[in-house]
Amino acid sequence: MKKLNKKILIMGLPDSGKTTLASKLVSLLNAKWLNNDEVRKVANDWDFSEEARIRQAKRMTDLAEKYIREGHYVVADFICPTPETRELFNADYVVWVDTINKGRFEDTNKMFVKPEKFDFQVTTQNAELWALQIADQIIEYKWDNKKPTAQILGRWQPFHDGHYTLFEETIKKTGQVCILVRDVQGVDDNPFDFEFIKSKIMERLEPKFKNRFKVVLVPNITNICYGRGVGYKIEEIVLSEKIQKVSATKIRKEMRKKGKLK
Repeated sequence: MKKLNKKILIMGLPDSGKTTLASKLVSLLNAKWLNNDEVRKVANDWDFSEEARIRQAKRMTDLAEKYIREGHYVVADFICPTPETRELFNADYVVWVDTINKGRFEDTNKMFVKPEKFDFQVTTQNAELWALQIADQIIEYKWDNKKPTAQILGRWQPFHDGHYTLFEETIKKTGQVCILVRDVQGVDDNPFDFEFIKSKIMERLEPKFKNRFKVVLVPNITNICYGRGVGYKIEEIVLSEKIQKVSATKIRKEMRKKGKLK
């Protein structure tokens, strides 16, 4: 059973993406949100000295504890620049948003001490994906057939970096994805069977997206048709030119060259 991480701190320099990440995480956890600027606004306290930072950490702590006593998860996003402020807030789960080297305020840059202890380190500003991964560490995700689900269909011969990027973009849509594998082994140049393809997909996606996807074998679907709008849409995911150039055909050719595939 997972530790109950009720008080979550999202910390880091200004403009690192804390608030955007917090907004996504709050939605996934159905949590109460303590945003630094909003709390300061209510208190009318715009002092950013070290003493004031401690005062703000105490203010955020008191509000967080109140919500926790009421039975809520709490997501607090604020710079929390020093070991003293972090110790005072005493989070159950610390997310360090480490996406920039310097913020726009020089006094904050000088005051900021990189955390020695944290539970999750965010290194790029891709809030939707990071939020999913963080949420799954706090509350184990359970697949639900009734939830809105995105679907991607392909041969995946084999599953490669381009497919992985497609999955990342797709899961942002709904939070869970059904991956359909066309049954094409032996048809033209499609050497891999379903169990091999599924194992490679699981191997690649399980570490970060456990329980958020299913892999299903389907017939060799060549036409997708629908009569009218009935609650779903078909959309193209446009990937970068670099990713578009990743080719399963080239990968199979290279595998044959190295003797890994007949």
